[in-house]
Amino acid sequence: MLRLNIDKNANSVYKILCLGSHCDDIEIGCGGTILKLIEDYRNIVFCWVVFSSNEQRAKEAIQSANNFLKGAKVENIFINNFRNGFFPFIGAEIKEYFEQLKQEISPDLIFTHYRHDLHQDHSLISDLTWNTFRNHLILEYEIPKYDGDLGSPNFFVQLDEDICRRKVQYLLDAFETERQKQWFSEDTFLSIMRLRGVESNSPGKYSEAFYCRKITF
Repeated sequence: MLRLNIDKNANSVYKILCLGSHCDDIEIGCGGTILKLIEDYRNIVFCWVVFSSNEQRAKEAIQSANNFLKGAKVENIFINNFRNGFFPFIGAEIKEYFEQLKQEISPDLIFTHYRHDLHQDHSLISDLTWNTFRNHLILEYEIPKYDGDLGSPNFFVQLDEDICRRKVQYLLDAFETERQKQWFSEDTFLSIMRLRGVESNSPGKYSEAFYCRKITF
């Protein structure tokens, strides 16, 4: 399995931009990878952007971001209130926000939604990520849902069980408003990581998977 290593020297700073349409998207899609990056690299700086929230969910999102980003440098946590479910209809406003974001950060790595995610908010954020950031490494994460839009990812981050269980516990602890949903459960989150672990022959049995459309070496 081909491995990609971050090749800066030990004192270099890695800037990572995490983009999520809704308050738990980043954590579901790449929470384990974030925990692993923080463990493996000293000088990581995160910018964490959530596009849709309400007052209660914003509190949950901040709590969750603080849990996941322990031990890392945090440049900004932005929790916005663009209307949930209506992103394609307010795309101009969100596009303007992306243009502003581009002036504030030039990340080494961007996590965003999968281009073919069938949730309308997710797919718009993915498209605008690629429209806005043309010279950056972008990894598209996946989110299991009713739509059944999981595909065949081509980039895997292998994880051990401890990291995966921490990811799940942080999710369950922070997002009380989601717990009543039948899919928001430990077995859902662990099962998708276990499946991706099988596909990537992970020594720790688990992986998170991404779509990487363009990469140079």
